[in-house]
This record gives sequence, C-alpha cells and structure tokens, in this order.
Amino acid sequence: MQAHSASSAVLASALMVSAMAIIGVIDNVVILLAETVGLWQFHLTRALLMLPLIVGLSFLGLGGLRPVRLGPVILRSVLITMAMLFYFASLAMMPIAQALAGLFTSPIFVLLISALVLRQPIGPWRILAVLIGFTGILLVLQPNPSDFDLRTLVPVAAGFFYALSSILTRTHCSQESTVAMLAVMVITLGVAGAMGVAFLTISPLVTAEGADGFVSRGWVWNMGPAIPWLVTQAIGSTIAVFMLIKAYQVGEPSYVAVFEYSVMIFGPLFAFVAFGQTIGVFQISGILMIAAAGLLLGWRASRSSEQQKVA
Repeated sequence: MQAHSASSAVLASALMVSAMAIIGVIDNVVILLAETVGLWQFHLTRALLMLPLIVGLSFLGLGGLRPVRLGPVILRSVLITMAMLFYFASLAMMPIAQALAGLFTSPIFVLLISALVLRQPIGPWRILAVLIGFTGILLVLQPNPSDFDLRTLVPVAAGFFYALSSILTRTHCSQESTVAMLAVMVITLGVAGAMGVAFLTISPLVTAEGADGFVSRGWVWNMGPAIPWLVTQAIGSTIAVFMLIKAYQVGEPSYVAVFEYSVMIFGPLFAFVAFGQTIGVFQISGILMIAAAGLLLGWRASRSSEQQKVA
C-alpha cells in the first residue's frame, strides 16, 4: 500500500511539473501573438481550437461534458474568464515573471476572502503566509508611489478573480466533472472573445502597433503570422490541462498543488532564453517569497486534512 502511495505521488508530481513546464513555454508565445492579433481574437480562436480537444479528453474517460449544476459552473467560468483576460493581457505589458507572480497571489486572496467574508478562522501560520506573500508581491511588482502605473495591478486582478473561482469550485462545484468545468470555461472564454472582437470591430479604438495594441485591437484578417502560435497555444494548453487533471486524480491535492509553483521557474527561464527577458534580484526574491507563501498554505491545508481524518 505504501509503495503504491509513493508511486502515485511520484507520478502526480511528474505530471504536474511537466504540465507547468509546457505552460511556462506556451504562455510566452502570447508575446509573439500580441504583435499581430488582439486579446479577444486570441481567446475566441483558441477556444475554437481547444473545444474538439476537450471532447477528446472526455472520450479518454477523464469525465463527462455535462455539468451537474449549470449555474455554479457558469459563474465559476465567468470568474476564471475574468482572471484569464487580466492574466493574458498582462503578458503583453510586462515580463512573464511579474504576470505569474500576480496570478499566483490567488492562494493569498483565497485565505483573505475565507477569513474576512466567509468568517472562517485562520491561524498564525496562515497569517504569516499572507504577510510573506504580500511582501513578495511588492518586491516583484515594485510599485512606485511617485510614478504609479495601474498596469502593475493587472496580474494581481487576475489572482483575485482566480481566487474567487477557486472558492466557488470548492464550495459549489466539488461534484462536477473536471472536463465539464474545463469545457464550460473554454466556451465562456470564447464567448468573451467574440463579444470583445464584435465590439472593437463595430466601434474600433485607436490602437497602437505591436504588443501595446493587444488589448484594444479588433479582428485582424491577416492571421497568417499568428496561426502557428495560436495552434501551439491551443494544443499545449490542452495537453498541459490533461496532465494537470491527471495529477490531481492520482495524487493528494494539497501535495500536488505545491508543484504548480514550478511554472514560476519555467516561465521566466524560457523568457530569458528565448526573448532575453531579465529580472532583478528583488524580483527573484519576491517570486521565491510568493512561492514560499503558497507552500506554507499548502502545508497547513495538508496538516488540517490529516487532523480531520484522525478525528
């Protein structure tokens, strides 16, 4: 039994690290996409490419496509859609290390919302984790009060909405098929992309050239340069999500979640190799502190789960 548990843990960690390595690479592709197409066209096109692949995941036996409770699943998808819109927009505005650091503030927001809104008790270890994580956020984003730029908060907004979706997943979607939730999420992202494209095509905004026009750009007919990167993103995302789902199926969730933070190594490393993106000592320290806060929260969640089982 122990040997089986150990082998499952190794398989789960290998799947999660592999998934994060893929995501760390393909999210950098957005930098190339942002030069020619817009955020909304990207999400619409990627959704159309991903949906057949997600149907394939269902045929592989990973879960049904029909939600048990459609309302909570749709609300969760809307929250994740907001998170992904902010996150992918931030990739065109700043180095991926900053974007990932903002997205991975979600465990801190989960704790704060659970304590302040849901009135759930939190102990000193979790409070310490929040303080460490918040310090890490400041080190990575390096906000300058005298020259404040709202763009630095874009990835943090992604972390906030992702936290809301995580809470809703735990409280109202625990019985749902992962594949069904993924399918509804991708459809919601596609609908959001279609709405954005339609609005910006009917009422176009003054759009800058290159990556600076990523968020405000409408439909671009000449998609030739972007198609290879769109296909790469769609296929890579589906494979990575497949591995992520499988990792949570075969491993203990609180253990598996720890390995998600490996994307904060793969993403900036690939950005440095491929695009020459560099980060300073303070930002590296901040990334490590955010990861440490997440690990601490995961450890406490694991301890609480073990104590409940013993009780």
